[in-house]
Amino acid sequence: MKVEEVSERGNLVLKEVGKAIVGKEEVLKLILTTILAHGHVLLEDLPGLAKTLMAKSFAKALGLQFRRVQFTPDLLPSDILGVSVFNQKTLEFEFRRGPVFTNILLADEVNRAPPKTQSALLEAMQERQVTVEGKTYELPRPFVVIATQNPIEQEGTYPLPEAQLDRFLVRLRVGYPKKEEEIEILRRRMERKQEEVEMGRVLSPEEVLEMQRAIENVYVSDAVLEYITDIVTATRNHRKEIEIGASPRGSLALLKLSRAWAALEGRDYVIPDDVKAVAVPALSHRLILKRELWYTNVSQDAVMAKLLERVPVPKFE
Repeated sequence: MKVEEVSERGNLVLKEVGKAIVGKEEVLKLILTTILAHGHVLLEDLPGLAKTLMAKSFAKALGLQFRRVQFTPDLLPSDILGVSVFNQKTLEFEFRRGPVFTNILLADEVNRAPPKTQSALLEAMQERQVTVEGKTYELPRPFVVIATQNPIEQEGTYPLPEAQLDRFLVRLRVGYPKKEEEIEILRRRMERKQEEVEMGRVLSPEEVLEMQRAIENVYVSDAVLEYITDIVTATRNHRKEIEIGASPRGSLALLKLSRAWAALEGRDYVIPDDVKAVAVPALSHRLILKRELWYTNVSQDAVMAKLLERVPVPKFE
């Protein structure tokens, strides 16, 4: 598949998802960018902002299998990965696969599960496989985790450890709709006379894999590579507000996302604007701010956006 086709098919997917989601074009594009970059998405925002609907809509439009797991304090790792059950007919143990064996897994309110259950996703997210009782099972391709968490409700939650936060390629916030967008949401609900939004399938799993492979052909110049490393290095040297900056995994995240973003823009090469478009969602959740900033209104996103303005942008021809 050519890069131009990635842009064409990607726009068809975004148009189809737009039937269910009003506005939020940038968030939707970033989710699709992350899927094409073999990444996982963390949606952190208030309840009722269509986070679950976004995940379901992308699964439908991309023709991918979708499973949803509601994370609760009593959820066990076997509830996600699967469990071995003794078959009395064959007198052997059989592995019954859990909901992780899908293409898009929605981990709803992921911070409500205890650390042991959260860590059960780590191998699946990083290696695209799970190991149960010494046996390794490959997960379907493509495999994407879209996790949600509520940032304001802390009672009965287990904050995600830095190691697991780092596994998410991006952290996104949806935000409230604008007034005209909210009116359009109400109007569409009246017109369709039902809760469910009817959507069509635009792609197949094989086509999604082809699009992912096509991203690998997007060219990145030395100047852009240097720009990526300059941004990540700046997070490590900004000691005034940042305690710990982004690791090399952050650099790789910027590389993968900027290539996918460029492809969706219809280009087979990356420009600095592509890097800037994905830098905040790719790096902000990888920063650990100074302890004195925890009690202020300064957010990781704000610090990252301000830092991005200070890094010189290379001239690009």
